Amino acid sequence: MRGRQVLMQTLVNHGVDRIFGNPGTTESPLLDSLLDYPQIRYIVHLHEGVAVGAASFYAQASGKTAFVNLHVAPGLGNAIGMIYGALKNNSPMVVTAGQQDTRLRLRDPVLGHDLAAMAAPVTKWSVQVERADELGPVLQRAFKTANEAPAGPVFVALPIDVMEQETAIPAGRPATLFSASRPDPAGIAAMAKHIAAAKAPAIVAGDDVARAGAVDTLVRLVDNLGAAVWFEGLRGRNAFPTDHPAWRGTLAFDAPGVARQLAANDLVLMMGGPFFEEVWYAPGSPFASGTKVLQIEAAPSRLAYNFAVDAGVIANVGAALEALEAAVKVDAAVAKKRRAALEAQKEAEEAAQKARVEKAWSRSPTSMARAMAEIRAGSPEGVVVVDETITANLDLFKTFTFKGAGDYYSGRGGGIGQGVAGALGVAVADTRRPILCLSGDGSSMYSIQALWTAAHHDLPIVFVILANREYRVLKHNIDAYRARFDVKSNKPYMHMDLTGPALGFVDLARGMGVAGTHVTKADDINAAVAAAFASGKPHLLEIEIEGKR
Repeated sequence: MRGRQVLMQTLVNHGVDRIFGNPGTTESPLLDSLLDYPQIRYIVHLHEGVAVGAASFYAQASGKTAFVNLHVAPGLGNAIGMIYGALKNNSPMVVTAGQQDTRLRLRDPVLGHDLAAMAAPVTKWSVQVERADELGPVLQRAFKTANEAPAGPVFVALPIDVMEQETAIPAGRPATLFSASRPDPAGIAAMAKHIAAAKAPAIVAGDDVARAGAVDTLVRLVDNLGAAVWFEGLRGRNAFPTDHPAWRGTLAFDAPGVARQLAANDLVLMMGGPFFEEVWYAPGSPFASGTKVLQIEAAPSRLAYNFAVDAGVIANVGAALEALEAAVKVDAAVAKKRRAALEAQKEAEEAAQKARVEKAWSRSPTSMARAMAEIRAGSPEGVVVVDETITANLDLFKTFTFKGAGDYYSGRGGGIGQGVAGALGVAVADTRRPILCLSGDGSSMYSIQALWTAAHHDLPIVFVILANREYRVLKHNIDAYRARFDVKSNKPYMHMDLTGPALGFVDLARGMGVAGTHVTKADDINAAVAAAFASGKPHLLEIEIEGKR
């Protein structure tokens, strides 16, 4: 058996039926083997970063381990940013790259470099296979490591000569593991005691709640407590229904901002996330003095990593929530009063958003608030949203309702371009539901080649580009920088406008085989969105919206 056969059989054994890749010469052994394994579909991309971005979201949407095949040093370099995003998103992935013949190692071949060293900083494990006898064991360990909590990408370099070597060591198979650890009863009892004594509890629900399939359990716990629920500022999934009265929104990106949002709470339970990812340094704690802090994590490395906690539990998030739900006893009248207060707060916020939309309804160019309202009106029921709206995110969440964990996907880590690429992976994973990809114009240009893949594989994604002709988030951030560092300035925003020339997204789409519609008037958005979905084909909508006011 040759090394390439060990690789392909390993994929079959581990249930891999998709390869996300960008082909190159050193990948010839894999590409030449595809005809012998018709059960494996190769999703071809025009840029390595797009392949990894698609694979990352595929792993999230499918619940499977994604497999990626890249091309030597420049190709891996192109993908590093998206691998970083996958690491932050805890996407279980095995990323491979073809490597030059090992006999050329001392000759400094074209495209040669130490691939394992390149990938090491953004992966859980990075290794090069040195002989065919190692392929089976290395790949088996790669799949295992990628899925251990917290999940994430691993990297394996595959030299072309190793892929053609003979070996008697067969492909590995996945182990049957029962890794959903149960929580320590003493830890659950300690948490239950703190929660019962709290007057105003809050929960920060991380992505792992969604990944564990524990959203319904969390809803029951929240209802029993009358607790408020927050999301992290950056998240890949929604861990709680956004139309629930207890959902309060997303947390700020600095400690004082979080502290203001949690000021009324005397207990905060964090679960299933890295808590907290900040953009700006500011002194102080996100928790008010005397606040009880509890945390539930599947991985010991995350527990009490940034904050001392009054009770911390290492366990499968779903199992811990079930145990906590059974253990916590809160007076029903107290919980009812808390729920009523949250409902009143939710109603007030919805009324404020309605007034905000009405005030902005007739602005030209179209306001973000109205654009979201019109996009929602034109979208079918059951739509899945792949989001990279950044500065329009607030309006997105105040307009769309996300009930289940599979309704929404986004990128973590802050690297842009994940949305347009990630929509491919969601579409490959879930072909039953309509998919809406929302992106800003600046973000989309990092992975615009994704449109070609959508056309090539006939993925019926509706791509909406919110074109404000600027890096709006950077303008907000330079305002924040000036304020935080006391920089007195009335200077213009340098190099943050996407004009001269303006980008033509419909033309770009057409050049890659995707139909497009340019929408300049708010009155036309609803119908354009509905028509795009009705086409049953990939379609791009370029919607002009207002810039920073």
